[in-house]
Amino acid sequence: MSALDAVLSARALMAAPTPLKGDCGRLCGGACCAGDAQTGMLLFPGEERLYARCAFARVVPARFSLGGAPGRLLVCQGRCPREERPLACRFFPLFLRFTPDGGTRVMLDRRSTGVCPLAGYGMEALAPGFVQAAREAYDKLLGDTECRAFLAGLDEEFGF
Repeated sequence: MSALDAVLSARALMAAPTPLKGDCGRLCGGACCAGDAQTGMLLFPGEERLYARCAFARVVPARFSLGGAPGRLLVCQGRCPREERPLACRFFPLFLRFTPDGGTRVMLDRRSTGVCPLAGYGMEALAPGFVQAAREAYDKLLGDTECRAFLAGLDEEFGF
């Protein structure tokens, strides 16, 4: 399986589940979608190809590398077709941490506390189906060497 195949499998798992039973963006006015011309969502390995002819966003290089590969960001205009959201948007506000024993743990992304009102309530505030789908999607990504290196780099860079 290629990195893009792993990403497509993960995106499919995360297509429908949301942190709440409905569109959580209605609760906060889409705060996680509000940015500027330089703010974007990190793209997973191979995912940038899905946005080559994108009308609602553009891919820009990040100022860092993850897993030995240069990072890429998708910078959008604050709205996108829901079915075309990048994987990072689908996971938000969750993050995958590597544990000292070599395992992994899905938890709240600490960077989400300034953006997502749900983050202040902890994992209990999130729909269990959303968390379970994220776990399964992360497992698909961990099965690919390139995606695993990317996730490890992401944890090292932003895991605090």
